[in-house]
Amino acid sequence: MQAQDNMQPQDMSAYSRERFYNGGDTLRYRMLTPLHYDTHKKYPLVIFLHGSGERGTDNAAQLLHGGDLFLKDSIRQAFPAFVVFPQCPPGMTWAPFRLRRDSTGKVTGAEFPDDVPQPAPGALVKALLDSLLATGKIDASRVYIGGLSLGGMGTFDMIARYPDVFAAAFPICGAGNVASAARYAGKIPVWIFHGGADPVVPVQFSRDFYAALQRLHGEVKYTEYPGVGHNSWDNAFAEPELIPWLFKHHKK
Repeated sequence: MQAQDNMQPQDMSAYSRERFYNGGDTLRYRMLTPLHYDTHKKYPLVIFLHGSGERGTDNAAQLLHGGDLFLKDSIRQAFPAFVVFPQCPPGMTWAPFRLRRDSTGKVTGAEFPDDVPQPAPGALVKALLDSLLATGKIDASRVYIGGLSLGGMGTFDMIARYPDVFAAAFPICGAGNVASAARYAGKIPVWIFHGGADPVVPVQFSRDFYAALQRLHGEVKYTEYPGVGHNSWDNAFAEPELIPWLFKHHKK
């Protein structure tokens, strides 16, 4: 994931550089303000969680995948919103998980325990969200979350922990504790994306979430890209219906 040379800093500068402090911890994030921002209005909020390759402290790498999507004039005009890209520090995760490895060190699976606290980066994202809601600038009925890979795991974890907060979610090539789907089925519409040939995060995780949410009569869409590897976010971001689908949802 060393494609940062493709980033265009002059474009990404529309995202302000921010820091959120809470309980001695710091969360770096970038924030896009709604186009033609009106201080008398409340706006939707989109939170996007990046993957493992964009972890760091530069407060820039997290915009590598998806940052340009929300900068598109057509999207900013049609769907004015606050957009937040937090950055997870090196070596940390949005959601708790344990990898299983064979004798050669190859990852053979993962466990997503329910009995451990939320990692600090995930907890900081929730604290930041609460602080943004407290400003009165956010439409609390239109808070959305998405993420890719490690951030897809974070997305599944966040909606399971806070099923009454989010209006819709879009995890991309993620994974998680499928049993947790019962917490948000019928509460949060979810559009799941995955590459059918993903060698990093097994596609079966997304298939299982989709099947579980269907059984639970949740509102769920699933898009699998045959032959596509781990970078299914490129396909997902190119979906013309993704953003309209996201913004049509309101929390009841």
